Amino acid sequence: MGFRISVAIIRQLPSAAFTFWKNAGKQGTSVGSDTLSLQQEIKMNMKIRLALALILLAMVTRLGLNLLPAPPHNFSPIAAIGLFAAAHLGRRWLALAVPFAALFLSDLFINNVIYRQFYPDFAWITSGWIYAAFALVLVTGWVVLRQKVSPGRVVAASLVASVIFFLVTNFSVWAQGTMYPKNFIGLMACYTAGIPFFVNTIAGDLFFSGLLFGIFEWYSRRSLVAQKA
Repeated sequence: MGFRISVAIIRQLPSAAFTFWKNAGKQGTSVGSDTLSLQQEIKMNMKIRLALALILLAMVTRLGLNLLPAPPHNFSPIAAIGLFAAAHLGRRWLALAVPFAALFLSDLFINNVIYRQFYPDFAWITSGWIYAAFALVLVTGWVVLRQKVSPGRVVAASLVASVIFFLVTNFSVWAQGTMYPKNFIGLMACYTAGIPFFVNTIAGDLFFSGLLFGIFEWYSRRSLVAQKA
């Protein structure tokens, strides 16, 4: 069942991507900013604070994992935060900003401090392909989780996100590198070599998605109970 849902999600991505980017600058509601009620303004401020907290969480987690003696490569919270932002942050520009800001800021430190021996010059980003992969992850979150969030949908979106990241980033290694021949056999060899990292990607996406969505759901229900009391 989960596999069928994931395949259906992938088939919807091209058309959904167009709609997502077309409306990326628009608000989630049709109410103008100068007519927002006080309650809506407070809610928006809470979402901005949540966005900043997610960026900080992603940065601290990525840096902490990469400082370990044997870092678990590709075990990262970025995709999960992208899915969460797409599901729960009302404005699309905010959903876009959260994962990309977290990725960019943590990349600056990781590339130029932790792994500076691999970058002779100052490195602003690791790879544009990685950002493209996370853009598709955001589209996945928008398609699957924008209208309804459930455990099954979160798992399906996380698995699709892992597959997208695996396919895009390993394709970039094959296309831009010299390690593999530029033919189908070389591409398959590149994907095969990336399977151990794919396992870490799946584990990270499922773990951090479960953590973020689970805590948010628990806190939302707790707040609702407190208001009714």
